Amino acid sequence: MPRERKLPRIAWRDLHGIVLLDKPEGLSSNQALQEVRRLFRAAKGGHTGALDPMATGLLPLCFGEATKLAGNLLGARKAYRATCRLGITTVTADREGEVLRERRVPALDDAAIEAALAPLRGRIVQVPPAYSALKQGGERLYLKARRGEVVEAPPREVEVHRLELLSRTADTLVLEVECGSGTYIRSLAVDLGEALGCGAHLTALRREWVEPFRAPRMVTLAELEQAAGQGDEVLLAWLLPVAAGLADWPRLQLDEAQSQAIARGQPIVVAGARGPHAAFAGDGALLALLELDADGRSRILRGFNLPPP
Repeated sequence: MPRERKLPRIAWRDLHGIVLLDKPEGLSSNQALQEVRRLFRAAKGGHTGALDPMATGLLPLCFGEATKLAGNLLGARKAYRATCRLGITTVTADREGEVLRERRVPALDDAAIEAALAPLRGRIVQVPPAYSALKQGGERLYLKARRGEVVEAPPREVEVHRLELLSRTADTLVLEVECGSGTYIRSLAVDLGEALGCGAHLTALRREWVEPFRAPRMVTLAELEQAAGQGDEVLLAWLLPVAAGLADWPRLQLDEAQSQAIARGQPIVVAGARGPHAAFAGDGALLALLELDADGRSRILRGFNLPPP
C-alpha cells in the first residue's frame, strides 16, 4: 500500500503590510485570509471586517505589525454596490436563504423608490439579520438560527452617509451605499422592501472601497497565485506598507530625541499639534499612533516594531 505523501511544511516568516484583496464569491473572509497568508507565508495575519461568502470586493488583509491597524479599518467608512430582488423575503435576507414569503411587486416609479430610500439615510436604527456573526451570550447568532432557535438581534444605530438608486427593472434595484461601521446591507434591503410594500432580499453585494483606500488597486487570488509562482519580488509588490493604512492620519515627523523617547514609551511634547497623529522617525519608519492633548503632550495609542525602511 503506497505511503501517504506529506505536504511540505510552510516556512512562515515575519511580514508586515497590507494586501487589498478582491475577495471572490463563495469564500468566507477568514478562508480568503488564510489563502493569502499561505501564499505570502506570513506568520501573523488578520482581516478588517467580514464580508459574507456571497459578497465580493475589497477586503483589506493585514499582516504582522499591520494587524494593529485592523481596529481602525474596521471602524472606517465603506462603500458598496448592492442588488436587491423585490417581492421575495428569505430567512437570511439574501439569495442563499429559504424563501419566507412572496408578494406582488407594485408598479414603482422613481419618486416612490426615493420616498422609501429617504428614511434609510443618515443616523438610523436597524435590526441586524438573525443570520449574522454578531454574538449573543458568547455565541454567533447564525449558529443559534441554524439550530432553529428564535433569534432576536437587538436594534442598533448605524450611519448611512449615502444611499442612491443606480438602476432598476420591474423587480430589481441596484443601489450605491456609503456607510459607517456595523451597517448591514442585508438589513437595508429588508427595510427598503417593507417600505415598498413587497419585501426584498439581497442578491449581490460588492464592496467598492474602505477608507483610506477609496480608489483601491485590488488583487485577486488568481493574480496572487500567479505572482507567487514568479517569485517573491513579484508577489511582494502587492504588499502595501503598514503606513498605507494611515493615509488619513496627520503625519508627525520626529527628531532623534523624540523618536528615542517614543521608542522607550515616554511622552513627548509637540508644540502646536493636537489630536491623533501617526509618528514617524527621521528615516521614515512608523513608530506609533499618538494622541496629543491641548498642551501637545503625547499619549501612545499604539506602538509599532517595524524594521527600518
